[in-house]
Amino acid sequence: VTTAGACAGEYVITRTFTATDACGNATSATQTITIIDTTAPEFTSIPADFTAECSDELSLEDATATDNCGSVEISIEESSTNETDCPQAYILTRVFTATDLCGNSTSATQTITIIDTTAPEFTLFPEDSNTQCEEAPYSIEASDNCGSVVIEETRDTLSSDDCGNYTHLVSVTATDECGN
Repeated sequence: VTTAGACAGEYVITRTFTATDACGNATSATQTITIIDTTAPEFTSIPADFTAECSDELSLEDATATDNCGSVEISIEESSTNETDCPQAYILTRVFTATDLCGNSTSATQTITIIDTTAPEFTLFPEDSNTQCEEAPYSIEASDNCGSVVIEETRDTLSSDDCGNYTHLVSVTATDECGN
């Protein structure tokens, strides 16, 4: 007789043996075999750790696992931490937990490091110019792959004369939120 256990991988087999002689005398003995599942699933593949630029599209792969007694369910818990002053740089931790039908489980972790190492780019920048009396207005614009940009301008006078003529050097720096 087979009796189901607490989960699909567990059951009890009860075997009854009866010995009978030629005169009909009988005696019985019972054997009980208890099948339990205490073995956790095993991962057959776990996504590798990697580092990506903040503007990269992340390809988040799944893990796979097998069990010796039945099917496996894999859950994923994701969390992120930022240990820098850069809002676009963080560590994404993905914990995969494989659980079989009897509640046995095992876990594996994937770590994805997101970085921002790409400097902003100027999208609009004036050319060198000579102007009469007043400086002509100009526009400067820059963009970043992951966030906002601060543009700073400094001016250094290289030469001037008594008539009011001067030459100056305008230096422009575009900096993103991560200091690039």
